[in-house]
Amino acid sequence: MDPHAVNSAPVLGFLNNVYEGLVRRDKNMQIEGSLAESWEPLGGDGWRFHLREGVKFHDGSDLTAEDVLFSYERASSEAADTSSWFAPVKEVKVVDDYTVDFLTHAPNPIFPDSIANFMILDKGWAEANNAVRPAKDEETYATLNTNGTGPFMLASREPGVQTVLEPFEGWWDEPEHNLTKATFLPIANPATAVAGLLSGQVDLINPVPVQDVGRIENQDGLTLHQGIEARVIVLGFGHNHDALKYSDETTDKNPFQDVKVREAVQKAINAEALVDKIMRGNAEVATQLVSPQMKGHSDAATDRIGYDPDGARALLAEAGYPDGFSFGLKCPNDRYINDEALCKAMAAMLTQAGMKADLNAMPVRSYWPELRAGNFDMYLLGWSPGTFDAEHPVRFLVTTKNDEKKLGSWNFGQYSNARVDELLPQIQKEIDADKRQAMLDEVAKIIRDDVVYVPLHIQPLLWGSKSNVDLTQRADNFLMLRWINVN
Repeated sequence: MDPHAVNSAPVLGFLNNVYEGLVRRDKNMQIEGSLAESWEPLGGDGWRFHLREGVKFHDGSDLTAEDVLFSYERASSEAADTSSWFAPVKEVKVVDDYTVDFLTHAPNPIFPDSIANFMILDKGWAEANNAVRPAKDEETYATLNTNGTGPFMLASREPGVQTVLEPFEGWWDEPEHNLTKATFLPIANPATAVAGLLSGQVDLINPVPVQDVGRIENQDGLTLHQGIEARVIVLGFGHNHDALKYSDETTDKNPFQDVKVREAVQKAINAEALVDKIMRGNAEVATQLVSPQMKGHSDAATDRIGYDPDGARALLAEAGYPDGFSFGLKCPNDRYINDEALCKAMAAMLTQAGMKADLNAMPVRSYWPELRAGNFDMYLLGWSPGTFDAEHPVRFLVTTKNDEKKLGSWNFGQYSNARVDELLPQIQKEIDADKRQAMLDEVAKIIRDDVVYVPLHIQPLLWGSKSNVDLTQRADNFLMLRWINVN
């Protein structure tokens, strides 16, 4: 329940019903005011936000600029998983009770877009409950309890069993929903979730398993809500690992440090077949770290390294591995649609090309700590840019990890490229659209040619509900209860 502890879409999506930020996204993903009713660029480098007066937290305390400053200090701290959001920020100043300035290192035209998921906590509540800093992998008062300003408040929480939300009668905005209670049930088995929807025990499931799409779509009384998410699924490498950690025979070096081997990996994987067979056609093959719908997508870097198993084996021989090698592949089994099935299929493809993959699939609650600890040779990752801009994955996934500058927080393999590091701050401050796109194109080509990641596919949105449930399905896969009506 802590909005600064885990930078993960399921967490942020759920908590957007409870907590709020200075700005938020509307039904069409456009930025609009939330706790800030207006904002404007400062004359130099930064933005001034004017807070909405009269906003109450769920416990009845008033929202002020001090809560915004406190939440910034908390969300940008080393203990937070959200610190990279604030890499452009030099300082935050309280002007008065309802005015706050975010001073940036350079002009930053996309800053308001970048903080749509930056949620505000009550300073007094956090201090009183020893929750001044978030904890990524520990239980604190703020992981089990909430005190937001959002349209719903936490009624009860049983981790792993159910979490119940009820409307906040003191919400500052006008409700567009007719809900009196929303109960979130984590159902580990997809077949059980489908059975629950078919029997009427649950009203909505997300996601619908791809193998059941037709069944839900053709069932009287049910509706399939379908679209394309902003999330791109990729394979990542341990770029900075001096040696493989999970190989039977190659224990003194790391083949994935060679770009020829990384290219061999991409040539060994038939992404089209994965979309066709594993995703049942409910996805699109990806060419880069963002989908074509995202701002800054590079038309200049859409040529994808295609499926070529013979070429993969030839590249391995060129790199000095004519007999191939074994390695460890880490994957979640409950985070992305068909994630374990995808990894099993890719492990078979890689093994056929001479790279024997030892697959270790695990629940996501164990997966993130493993990635943070560097316990992998290769891993699966999905990324949805919170700003809907191509700068976002560059900042989080590609630029050199730098805790002091709050950069590369999800660059688990610690890839590093001096030219990318040079271009990122220029991209962040460039106002001229053509110049900015030219720099994004250059970065996209570096990522493609250096095979920093292997792009696989753009994940689909597949929700199933009773037909009397009206909802809005956004491309970020956030289920916003304030737009749901049960008729």
